[in-house]
Amino acid sequence: MLLSGIFPPITTPFYPDGEVYYKKLEANVERYSRTPVAGIVILGSTGEAILLSDQERRDVFTTAIAAAAPNKVMIAGTGIESAHETLALTEYAAELGYDAAMVRTPHYYKKQMLPANLLAFYRTVADRSALPILIYNFPGATGYDIPAEVVIELADHPNIIAIKESSGNLEKVKQMVDRTRHVKRQATVTETFEAVTPRMLKAAAAESEKQSRELVSVAALVGSADRSAGDSPAVGRAPSPAPAVATKPSSSAITLVGTLKTRQKELGFQVMVGAAHQLEPSLQLGAVGAILAFACPAPTACYEIYAALKDGDHTLAREKQERIKLAAQRVAGELGVPGVKYSMDLNGYYGGPSRLPFLPLNADQKSEIEKLMANIRN
Repeated sequence: MLLSGIFPPITTPFYPDGEVYYKKLEANVERYSRTPVAGIVILGSTGEAILLSDQERRDVFTTAIAAAAPNKVMIAGTGIESAHETLALTEYAAELGYDAAMVRTPHYYKKQMLPANLLAFYRTVADRSALPILIYNFPGATGYDIPAEVVIELADHPNIIAIKESSGNLEKVKQMVDRTRHVKRQATVTETFEAVTPRMLKAAAAESEKQSRELVSVAALVGSADRSAGDSPAVGRAPSPAPAVATKPSSSAITLVGTLKTRQKELGFQVMVGAAHQLEPSLQLGAVGAILAFACPAPTACYEIYAALKDGDHTLAREKQERIKLAAQRVAGELGVPGVKYSMDLNGYYGGPSRLPFLPLNADQKSEIEKLMANIRN
């Protein structure tokens, strides 16, 4: 599965009393679906997943995917300390139709998190998961930094397709990119080389079937009118519905699935990053994309850096990076979830309060964010 591009790991909205505000979650997902992001991550660290009950996690997953556009890659954050519970939540996400699962490193028993433990944990999850797995490394939150050598070894597993590396260590990013180049896999993409997932194929087939039914209905009505005017029944006969299954047009490189034109693309192990203030240098080192907390309030500003590099305009990419660098580092990196949520409120999304032990921002912090975000609108 192709993971290139920008993915906001969206926040979980709450009422002032701390209950999940599902209507605002729907509204945020619908708005992100209209931005140029490649997909949406549900219940990453920015989503306060660790502060939710198991039932709340499941309800958030259900609400979010129902509101998402079919052309956005949907990634579920399913990492819990044990492989058993991680697999249970991953299975639930798969049943809902999510495209991939992001599994953070177990970290509570840090002294026992040796390479053998991490290898066994991720291989067990990947072996049994119906969804492709992204490793999620966030030592700033977990206090544990998975070694690059362990990631490189896990990259050979056919169901471990990527890592979100949020350590901010550019040398580690380079090492993982360079030492996983041997991994070669085939993935289905659109004719313009954007991501295609089973959920997208299902939606395209359903759309094709719907169009066929509508065409048959119109033709049947026309046929009835013709027959009433004295034409033979054969004149108004409705055409057979167009197939919703995969068919091949003249070019063997393109496959038509319903209304979606697809082709195959060779992919390697995909390194993604989580630090928006280092996005441009990370992409220059070979990262394919990013899952960025700062993309929650500023998805387009983050996407513009990725798009500039994709177009080969390195000067513009650096300019766009400088534009967000200070705000990204302060808002997402230092003020954290409350800072991200307040920035969202400024940019037309619903941020709202966070759950304890997070505290509300004070007036000085809010004023600082307002100044940092003044020229970063979406």
